[in-house]
Amino acid sequence: MKVQDIMTRKVLSIEPNAPVLQAVRSMLQNRISGLPVVNADGNLVGIVTEGDFLRRAETTTERRRPRWLEFFVGPGRLADEYVHTHAGKVADVMTPEPRTVTEDTPLEDVVRLMEKHRVKRLPVVRGKLLVGIVSRANLLHALASLAPTVPATTATDQTIRTNLLAEIESQKWAPAAFLNVTVQNGVVELWGTILDERERQALIVAAQNVPGVKDVRDHLAWIEPMSGVVIGPGGKVVAA
Repeated sequence: MKVQDIMTRKVLSIEPNAPVLQAVRSMLQNRISGLPVVNADGNLVGIVTEGDFLRRAETTTERRRPRWLEFFVGPGRLADEYVHTHAGKVADVMTPEPRTVTEDTPLEDVVRLMEKHRVKRLPVVRGKLLVGIVSRANLLHALASLAPTVPATTATDQTIRTNLLAEIESQKWAPAAFLNVTVQNGVVELWGTILDERERQALIVAAQNVPGVKDVRDHLAWIEPMSGVVIGPGGKVVAA
């Protein structure tokens, strides 16, 4: 899927010369945490988020440092902070040149950008023109819409076992050589030894995701490397 398949096209935005309080009220009224900033031509020039209003003179939350530390910070940065906490226009508090995506950007790249830069939304541009926005909520909506499309299946036990073993063998974390899988009437039973306790849940999830599986039963054993204790499902000590 691409951005154009899930993005919000009607985007609430604000102009650079708008008052800061107008941006705040707009975000509160529409229950959103950020606004793209666009000029008169509809071109994206920045973005303003609730984080830009955490430190404001009106709420006496400006950053305060000891005088000796201010010396090392320097007057330039202190001046920038003063503008950010005291300015009355959106242009002075917004983040200029925000990270953007296009309509053809794959969703994988969107998630990577959100994780790397810790942002909740990305403006969608065509050239410099703002044409939409993609947010974490859009990604959740896409996930929800896909759920009903999973088809019902009457897979045989052999098909389930074959598909699960193929999935296990394709995963670098899975100790495929130490595992065995049995399937009867759609019930998967996992046997063998795992090398890390976290592999237990990953294997259970892998089994649950195979079409036709009705239940998963865990018989896996983890050998604790320091003590040699064998630990079964639920943290139960099998052998010491």
